Amino acid sequence: MAPRPAELYRAPFPLYTVRLHPRRPIAITAGGGGAAKTGIGNGVHFLQLERIGGRFSASLLHSHDTETRATMTMALSDDFIAAGQDASCHILRFSLHTPNASGSTAGRNGSGEKGLRKRKGASAAGQASTQSQASEVTVESLQSVRTDFSPDALQKAVRFNADGSLLVTGGADGFLRLWEFPSMKKTLEFQAHAGEIEDIALGPDNKVVTAGRDFQCCVWQRDQLVTGLRWNENLPSIPDKTYRYQACRFGAVEDDASALRLYTVQVPHKRERRPPPCYLTKWDGKSFLPLLTRPCGTEAISCLSVSDSGTFLGLGTVTGSVAIHIAFSLQRLYYVREAHGIVVTDMAFIPESQRGRELLAGDEAALLSVAVDSRCELHVLPRRRSLPVWLLLLLCAGLIVATILVLQLAYPGLL
Repeated sequence: MAPRPAELYRAPFPLYTVRLHPRRPIAITAGGGGAAKTGIGNGVHFLQLERIGGRFSASLLHSHDTETRATMTMALSDDFIAAGQDASCHILRFSLHTPNASGSTAGRNGSGEKGLRKRKGASAAGQASTQSQASEVTVESLQSVRTDFSPDALQKAVRFNADGSLLVTGGADGFLRLWEFPSMKKTLEFQAHAGEIEDIALGPDNKVVTAGRDFQCCVWQRDQLVTGLRWNENLPSIPDKTYRYQACRFGAVEDDASALRLYTVQVPHKRERRPPPCYLTKWDGKSFLPLLTRPCGTEAISCLSVSDSGTFLGLGTVTGSVAIHIAFSLQRLYYVREAHGIVVTDMAFIPESQRGRELLAGDEAALLSVAVDSRCELHVLPRRRSLPVWLLLLLCAGLIVATILVLQLAYPGLL
């Protein structure tokens, strides 16, 4: 039977981005209808993730109103959010508060925003151990800086570095901007691409990889170009400028803490009646040499995510499909055609922290996807069954003994 995703949450506006807190069972998703007076709001929603009766559940903890600004991109570092809204990056800080002993909670915070929503569900006796008492969320807007200056200004990508001391933004004007965090003092600004910056990845030693609509994917050390990536140099049948880079992400290597991989997605530059395949490429994360390239279907890829351990890659498409690939071989392990009704805008794996493993409850991995259809969906990879080595050896030994006995009975005196 083909796998089917579970709808965890449906927002009252289109969703464009989702992030999962690394230590808390909280998903943060955002979007909106923008400044158009269509009656569609804009906001950042905080969802509590838990297992109830053995099944994943998500409930709205808090809705932060972003007025006329839709959040298109988002980065998370601890309890800070960098939200890309129009031409600016808005810095938010959120706090979680445990309800008082009597169990009563404030319905609204001081800003008049929507607070905790009471949850309908099973009794406490039927709930799994991963369900914790719901918390209240308060959100503080710290500051805003302009991060794009093109005529149709839009911040298209934002990333924190590993320790949260640096924020990098890229936009429609092709400029890469580096900011000290939390002061948001701009330390560097230069034009990285002739067109829009589609995606940003931060690697070791604060190397920055940028994917642009100008067919380039570049590795930068501050404003110095380290190298330009050429995914098709070993594929002479694919000429230059027929594909462009859509996404880039760094990932760990399972069982090798010293290694690092970079993953990129290449999509056809022009749409055709019979669309050519998109491609996934795996690179050495230090030398930036290509290690493996594989086609990943003819549906145009819209977003890419990598699991914490670097074991799995998540892909979303412009037609709403969702796939999970094995990072080592780039082979597809999971696929749901048109899981969403329209373009998948972002996705994130359940963190592999202690709380994340409690949520997984034995499953191998779980991926959240959001789309313009306002839905947040869950895609689960059940743990693949495998026989332990000792059992395989025991079965082999038993097979050898049985073969000897059959030969002895069929041909007495042969052995």
